[in-house]
Amino acid sequence: MRARYGVPLKAAAGIAAVGAAGVAYAAGFEARSFRLRRVTVPVLPQGMRPLRVLQVSDIHMVGGQRKKRAWLQSLAGLRPDFVVNTGDNLSDTEGIPELLDALGPLMSFPGVYVFGSNDYYGPRLRNPGRYLIERTQGRHGLNGNKPVVGAVHNPWEEMRDAFDAAGWLNLTNTRARLKLDGLELAFTGLDDPHIKRDRYASVAGGPEADADFSMAVVHAPYLRVLESFTADRYPLILAGHTHGGQLCIPFYGALVTNCDLDTKRVKGLSTHEAEGNRAYLHVSAGCGTNRFTPVRFACPPEATLLTLTPKG
Repeated sequence: MRARYGVPLKAAAGIAAVGAAGVAYAAGFEARSFRLRRVTVPVLPQGMRPLRVLQVSDIHMVGGQRKKRAWLQSLAGLRPDFVVNTGDNLSDTEGIPELLDALGPLMSFPGVYVFGSNDYYGPRLRNPGRYLIERTQGRHGLNGNKPVVGAVHNPWEEMRDAFDAAGWLNLTNTRARLKLDGLELAFTGLDDPHIKRDRYASVAGGPEADADFSMAVVHAPYLRVLESFTADRYPLILAGHTHGGQLCIPFYGALVTNCDLDTKRVKGLSTHEAEGNRAYLHVSAGCGTNRFTPVRFACPPEATLLTLTPKG
């Protein structure tokens, strides 16, 4: 018996040990290995000064995350021209005080924001394998799935009121303007397409002609939204939601995006084309995770400092 089963048992033990080590690394180290990425995007009109934009996304704040709070607070030292928050701030129905503490220093800068599904609803325990199944079936969020029943509601109004009181602009299915050192910056935003709250018809029409620069903001980069923004000639779209794939394969990349965006554009800077127009798309991998799956692998948590420069 020993000769027959000894090698397979040792192999199984080895696989289990490697798996346990991987989980320990993904949860204990990488999920808290916060990074700042720097990206330059040539989208501004000629003669306009560069703009430094800090994008934070998918914070998924949970009580007791002191390292994450301190790291977010430290980003104020970058002194951006403005902040863009692309949603999913919470993963704890009681996490708003700690979220506002983390973002407090950043709220001293001008900013804009949109919400994601996890701002409105509390997290649920979910088998990660379902994301792979839904990808093969073309189902994501409420886009093709049955409506959520029995969802936990977050006190998102408190978060909205705090952002508004700090002067951040709410871009929920609306347009807004930010005055910055004599510049007029125009923003067009949508509510979360992942739960079918986007209403593009209410903001359609493209960039505002009398603004110095216009850009688009949304939480989840669904193709219908990217098509609309790009067809309307927005030069830049910022989004989050994907977590960069969250659990990636080294030297291969992400397996899922949790929306209908292709995995090659799951994070970072890329482009999107529609009706003969091209827009830059930046998707943040975000800096958090759902509280029930607090792991990342080959996809560190991040924020991004985008430097917008004049077109070449």
